[in-house]
Amino acid sequence: MRGTVVVKDGLLPWDPIPVTVSCNGKAAYTTETDAKGYFGILPSHIPGEVSQQGDSGRQMKVHFEGCVVEAFLAGFGSSTLTVTESNLRDTPEIGTITLTREFTARGTAMSATSKSVPASAAGHWSRAGEEMLADRPDRARRQLEEAVRIYPGFAEAWYQLGTLLLLSNPRAAQTCLRKAAAADPAFVSPHEQLAGLAVQQQDWPSALASVGHYLQLDPKGTIHIWYYSALSNLQMGNIAAAENSVNKLLAVDPLHNIRNGEQLLAVILARRADYADALAHLRHSLSYVPEGPDAEMIRAQIAQLERHVTKPK
Repeated sequence: MRGTVVVKDGLLPWDPIPVTVSCNGKAAYTTETDAKGYFGILPSHIPGEVSQQGDSGRQMKVHFEGCVVEAFLAGFGSSTLTVTESNLRDTPEIGTITLTREFTARGTAMSATSKSVPASAAGHWSRAGEEMLADRPDRARRQLEEAVRIYPGFAEAWYQLGTLLLLSNPRAAQTCLRKAAAADPAFVSPHEQLAGLAVQQQDWPSALASVGHYLQLDPKGTIHIWYYSALSNLQMGNIAAAENSVNKLLAVDPLHNIRNGEQLLAVILARRADYADALAHLRHSLSYVPEGPDAEMIRAQIAQLERHVTKPK
């Protein structure tokens, strides 16, 4: 199945927009939009199923008929679509989801500063977007640098510039992201990237500070925010807070896009001596982690925990 996400009276953000299929009130499937707002729901990604040729229609019907599809973007409300039998049988195009700005929201994933950008800076911003679509990040970076030079309060441009620099120059990326957050205190996206940088640097207090800023603006969080919160709280010895955050992560990440989320829960459970539950989660994680070093690590953790679990007499 395929669908589209649009923003009412506005352009799409550069970042992918999460889309969730909820069944009986629980997230059952997640995906995200491409640069043009299109998204797909693929039977091969259904949790717990091994798709076989000719069997995809049955799987989709069993799992998704009557389920609700919506998009999530901080500061915006989403229209919803319902998956019908016709979508599953005859019409794979399920329709368009419309995001509408909520002016009472504390935080937003699309900065309001973009509305007051001078025409010259806006031109560089537009050209940067074109360069990104053409997969020319170096040219996009130069356009963004010119945009913030002309208009230093351009939060979106600072944010995208920081995102482009994450791998090549983390220190400069951090500076840009902080400038984005300062230019628009309601802009949530820089805080997620700042939390990720702090986690990479194992700066747990800074990571928790950025997570806290994000959640003040958007209490729903994201899968990355809940992961950063769980990991940082664990490292700081806040076991209850870590467990709460990782449970929120797993509730909104049914496809385990954060591969080691369930492993993190197992570590937290083992930390408070709940070895049996920790072992169950590690064994389950082997059902979706690909063969390789990560799977071998999980098997080693299982072997270690098995020594703590009381064996039947």
